[in-house]
Amino acid sequence: MADLEFNCLPTIIGSMPHTDPAAACAQVLKYLKDIPAWPQLPRRSFKENMNAQFSEGFPGIRLTDDRLRFVRAEDFDESLEKFYAAYLEEDIEQYPTTPSYAAGLHIFMGSTGLSPLAVKGQITGPLTWGLSVTDEEGKAILYDDVLGDAVAKFLRLKAAWQEKQLAKISPNTIIFVDEPYMASFGSVAVPLSKEKVVSLLEEVFRGIEGLKGVHCCGNTDWSVILETSLDIVSFDAYNYAQSLSLYPAETKAFLDRKGVIAWGIVPNDSPSLGKESAAALKDRLEEAMLPFTRNGISFQQLLAQSLITPSCTLASLESPDASARALELLAELSKIMRTK
Repeated sequence: MADLEFNCLPTIIGSMPHTDPAAACAQVLKYLKDIPAWPQLPRRSFKENMNAQFSEGFPGIRLTDDRLRFVRAEDFDESLEKFYAAYLEEDIEQYPTTPSYAAGLHIFMGSTGLSPLAVKGQITGPLTWGLSVTDEEGKAILYDDVLGDAVAKFLRLKAAWQEKQLAKISPNTIIFVDEPYMASFGSVAVPLSKEKVVSLLEEVFRGIEGLKGVHCCGNTDWSVILETSLDIVSFDAYNYAQSLSLYPAETKAFLDRKGVIAWGIVPNDSPSLGKESAAALKDRLEEAMLPFTRNGISFQQLLAQSLITPSCTLASLESPDASARALELLAELSKIMRTK
């Protein structure tokens, strides 16, 4: 776990509404000096869609007409063999994320004059990625015996490569594994066991040397995620404030081992954003924290072991001006909370 005390410092989940990577990076660096994160730009290109963005190099993957799918072509066995060789040798340089798939990352890496406490990146999780990418028959590749085994191993290499780049900015790295599909865990849409989900996440975590987090923006069974070796749990505290508090014993154990909660308290939809203020969000955040203080966790401990973020992606906002407002609120709220 981290020896860092974040004390409600702000950061973001990742995606921004920009199409200009330089403008997106400038906005991030203006408001998030302590824990900047590279911006994902899904409006710039389908390649920056959260599933397409980390597909580059996966055996048999095809990206055509804004569609991502797996095709078992003639060269599949050869490319699969190459992948497993790289995995066994931990050769992360074979599977980079190039500028055409992550323009924001590469512009971000060229930033100068930075001295952050930590730097954050993000990658799509194996559950979400493996269930989103389908084969020619429409079957999710996570259910394929061969491909299902490769998914988490591939994302492990991707995460390790990304972290190596970010470490050039700060030795304190944070990588969020984004798992929106965890909101459907336990339903017919995600018929996977708890043990399978944990093993998938742990495979990706083994590629991350710094702090590793999981972000899910809906209700989920948080006991599954808290059972893993993660350092940061990230949730939508604006819309689902009580969801994490339904697991008091697991959350207390997580905090007792120096885990960090990232409170997604700044809304990411324009109507809500337009009516909020930093003072109102402070009250909302403290109300969300209150149930935990009834379970043997001090308010001071919660503050020390907390980050604050938007509730989810800012790419849902209509313009860069709107995301600037969200980041402004985030920075103001952080300042208020840190005075405590």
